[in-house]
Amino acid sequence: MTFHILVVEDEPRIAQLVCKYLELESYTHTWVNNGLDAVNYAKAKQTDLCLLDIMLPDMDGIEVCKQLREFSRLPIIMMTAKVEEIDRLLGFKVGADDYVCKPFSPKELMARVNALLVRTYQTKVMTKKLVFQDLVMDVERFSVHLRQQEIKLTVNEFTILKAMLEQPSKVFSRKELLYAVKQKELDMYERTIDTHIKNLRKKLSTEEQDRDVIHSVYGIGYTLKPTI
Repeated sequence: MTFHILVVEDEPRIAQLVCKYLELESYTHTWVNNGLDAVNYAKAKQTDLCLLDIMLPDMDGIEVCKQLREFSRLPIIMMTAKVEEIDRLLGFKVGADDYVCKPFSPKELMARVNALLVRTYQTKVMTKKLVFQDLVMDVERFSVHLRQQEIKLTVNEFTILKAMLEQPSKVFSRKELLYAVKQKELDMYERTIDTHIKNLRKKLSTEEQDRDVIHSVYGIGYTLKPTI
């Protein structure tokens, strides 16, 4: 899985160094230099972790973190030249997950990034089973069973179904499902999701069902519905 990191830093030299090391770790990244852009980006785009400077030109990192926590559990590592304990405690209070103090070692920062990603995603997501009625997905084994019969899915079909099983009451737009399969460059082809959904419906259908498990919501997208 490729993780996308949001770097929020107003000093170009530091931002470029951080981005360079993220690339060495095979992470994709986006750099913004102010708090407002950071909040707007996190609302609109798939983001797996945020590296957040405290001293920003418009709003400080504490306020950015506070606003991010109003709509997201995005993992946040704060980067700061402030070393007082009260500043660190305030950051944790508003929702930061970790702290590094400037000047920091890029290798130490990457170690913290890696550790936080593992804690957040591998241990919580990659080891669990997702269940919806008679449908069971084992994420770690990349398997799906319907009424104890294995269903063969493509990678994209599996990823789309996984996203829906993780939030079974949510109505997903086509764009959100494109982001789920990491096809950000295909935003103009949102209708390609319809093909994946059609194939999923066919594979997940049985004679006992009175309707498809994946339900269309007119003008919005798709959601899961009980089949009986």
